[in-house]
Amino acid sequence: MEEALVLYPSPPIGHLVSMVELGKLILSHRPSLSIHILIAASPYVAGKADKYMATVSANVPSIDFHHLPIVTPVSTNITHHEELTLEVLHLSKPHVHEELLNISKRYKIHGLVMDFFCTSGLSVATELDIPSYFFLTSGACFLAFFLYLPTLHQKTSKSFKDMKDHYLDIPGLPPLLATDLPNPFLDRDNQAYQHFLDFATQFPQASGIMINTFELLESRVVKAISDGLCVPNNRTPPISCIGPLIVADDKRGGSGKSSPEDVHECLSWLDSQPSQSVVFLCFGSLGLFTKEQLWEIATGLENSGQRFLWVVRNPPSHNLKLALSMNESEDGFVSADEVEKKVRGLMESKEGKMIRERALAMKNEAKAALSEGGSSHVALSKLLESWKHEK
Repeated sequence: MEEALVLYPSPPIGHLVSMVELGKLILSHRPSLSIHILIAASPYVAGKADKYMATVSANVPSIDFHHLPIVTPVSTNITHHEELTLEVLHLSKPHVHEELLNISKRYKIHGLVMDFFCTSGLSVATELDIPSYFFLTSGACFLAFFLYLPTLHQKTSKSFKDMKDHYLDIPGLPPLLATDLPNPFLDRDNQAYQHFLDFATQFPQASGIMINTFELLESRVVKAISDGLCVPNNRTPPISCIGPLIVADDKRGGSGKSSPEDVHECLSWLDSQPSQSVVFLCFGSLGLFTKEQLWEIATGLENSGQRFLWVVRNPPSHNLKLALSMNESEDGFVSADEVEKKVRGLMESKEGKMIRERALAMKNEAKAALSEGGSSHVALSKLLESWKHEK
């Protein structure tokens, strides 16, 4: 029977691309595997996923996409995109079960790899006796916080949003201001918070966790996780640092080849600029800002006098906070002066030069980690080798 691995990303295009790149990386180590990716119906338009998947299928025959049936959320009071995504994935659970059964008729499934939004699939894998793995694209620091969330929850009855000027002590991390946590984690009465808290309690049941990082980048926090400090009252699944995942030259399909006419004009412009002279801004497929905030960012960038490349998306009808290390007003608004100050500081100051030099050094270390014999290459090889000894 042929061997297979099933990947299960959440709907946003960024999560899909990350899973595809993981599949390609695994295939580079073990070409005999067949990669099957489960696609839950997207509750919102987050990118040109269909075109992207068609190109991947054409260029990488070993990757097969399985589209799950469309589901309709029951609740009409969902206010955050995280809640909507979680609702869709929860309702897709029976379809995941059915699709895994169908795949298992032709293949020996070595594991179901989920991103953390898809934790509802964990019980399905357990029921079908399929090893379950999580793939964390956010790095080891987020994983440490996420695993430690149940412990933090038990230590206080307050929501983190109400713990102003209070610092959280999380193993492996420097003190973290409670109000700086991602928005879905700030209000313990929020439905998304309750979902994530439940997910965090389930993570220790997984067969393993793959992280999009490399050990040298986050050595302190990786050690804290591996030592079990983030899950004091339960087991910690084996950790594999396999990153950083790098999108292939041809980002649309991963063939590694692209003709000059296919290169976007922005990338052509970027290639013509002096090395290390351009500031790049991108806030993800759901990184949306109001028109007012977009104008302030644009004004600050222009006034900085620095070259920049900025991915801009149509603004939503409501405000989303800007998760940058900048001075903000109480409602999360960042002024043009603050943007200009930070960009100038990054590109012109002595401190900014040190940051850029450190980033370049980490780029070289990341390349070394992925090369043969590097830490990430070895970690993934060990994980794949362990599958050969499964009964």
